[in-house]
Amino acid sequence: MRVLVVEDHEELAETVAAGLRREGMAVDVALDGHAALERATVNGYDVVVLDRDLPGLHGDRVCRVLAEGGSRARVLMLTASGTVAERVAGLGMGADDYLPKPFAFTELVARVRALGRRAQPALPPVLVRGDLRLDPARRTATRGGRGLPLSPKEFAVLELLMAAGGAVVSAEELLERAWDEAADPFTRTVKVTVSRLRRKLGDPPLIETVAQAGYRV
Repeated sequence: MRVLVVEDHEELAETVAAGLRREGMAVDVALDGHAALERATVNGYDVVVLDRDLPGLHGDRVCRVLAEGGSRARVLMLTASGTVAERVAGLGMGADDYLPKPFAFTELVARVRALGRRAQPALPPVLVRGDLRLDPARRTATRGGRGLPLSPKEFAVLELLMAAGGAVVSAEELLERAWDEAADPFTRTVKVTVSRLRRKLGDPPLIETVAQAGYRV
């Protein structure tokens, strides 16, 4: 899942981003509204965690531009004010969910995951392909009942491949949705990750390479 955290308090932004990365998400950070819109134009985010009270370009304006521009990203709006009127106003701007500050990080993660599921076609809570089972909520993967010790990136790649339902997923899409903007698009990182994933999944092979197209399970 690709997430953009928009928060002008740099320390808080980096803390939230680091926590979401530990949950296996690819996270970029923007410290103001203008930077947020620039990143959202270039990258395909699943969820935008948006502080409402941004200086300069207000969070309300960012949310409205994203909504009116047809962005598929779901917006979780954060604010220090948790009144009903504030929540109604935020949702009216196009936000998909609302979380008042201060918040419990576990709740933030749960809401981001829920919005991420809504950003994609409806999927079952547990992805199954033959004897391979992947539970995104519990962050567990098993094959033939055997637990798979996957790294966060390996888990993210496998989740994207299984969610595609047998369709081919290009290396470019895997790189965009499983890594953040710091990833070098010219590296072999996707190929290396898929290779490690294949070894951990074992035999018979489950991940097929489709020449000049990508990968599929």
